Amino acid sequence: MELLPPTLPVVVTLGRNRDARAWLAALPRLIEEVRDAFGIELSAPLHGGSCSWVAPCALPDGTAAVVKIGWPHREMTGEAAALLAWGGRGAVRLLARDPDRHALLLERCVPGQPVAGGDAVRIACGVLRELWAAAPPDGLEELGTVAGEWADLVEERMARLRPPYDPGLVAEGAGLLRELPATAQRRVLLHGDFNPGNVLSHGAGWVSIDPKPMTGDPGYDPWPLLQIEGADPVTLAGELGLDRDRVVAWCVARYVETALWHAHHGDVPAGAAAMEAAARVG
Repeated sequence: MELLPPTLPVVVTLGRNRDARAWLAALPRLIEEVRDAFGIELSAPLHGGSCSWVAPCALPDGTAAVVKIGWPHREMTGEAAALLAWGGRGAVRLLARDPDRHALLLERCVPGQPVAGGDAVRIACGVLRELWAAAPPDGLEELGTVAGEWADLVEERMARLRPPYDPGLVAEGAGLLRELPATAQRRVLLHGDFNPGNVLSHGAGWVSIDPKPMTGDPGYDPWPLLQIEGADPVTLAGELGLDRDRVVAWCVARYVETALWHAHHGDVPAGAAAMEAAARVG
């Protein structure tokens, strides 16, 4: 069994990242150390995330689990704390962790199918409400800080790259990234990456995986659910009990931020598609 096939997304992606190459070179040793520390039997890795090595495994008593070894970076620092706060309500349960090796042992979602179909919006919004009900742990990133940094990047990239995007809409998006966190009436424990692929069937219910947790405005979280066919900000706001104008504004802000991210990475057409989506939703 090959634990690090060359086509594995984490190998491909981090192999292009100068800052991650030392960690990637040490990953075979880390896998062995984590296996021994948790006493698990490994299966072939999953072809999933680009910043972590993830594999199904079995505990000594035969219980099915998943092990995740993350490349140490900013977005993953609060994952264990958030999972502990959720305690299996709305998110996969954390069974054990190895902070020194940035490894998590997680319950395995069975059957583990991503949310889809006619009930997808209702199901996903129900999971979000569970997540927001938990008290945020100390030490998480603040959404206002992160969104403010994104606003600076949007403006810098627009000025430097000069992509053919509507400058007024870009300015609006940057302004919303600064304004929305500052005017929020609620602060909750956010998932941070609530796309439909991160909402999986588990037993008779549904849970989320792979959070990038922050503390802040709940209106931030629903935007990725627009990937669900037929979803729109007004429907999402209604399902979640949120102000529709704030949900729309967050969608505009996130589409604009995504557009300039694409431009920065050399994909101006993908950025143009995101700008078109921002114009439609706004």
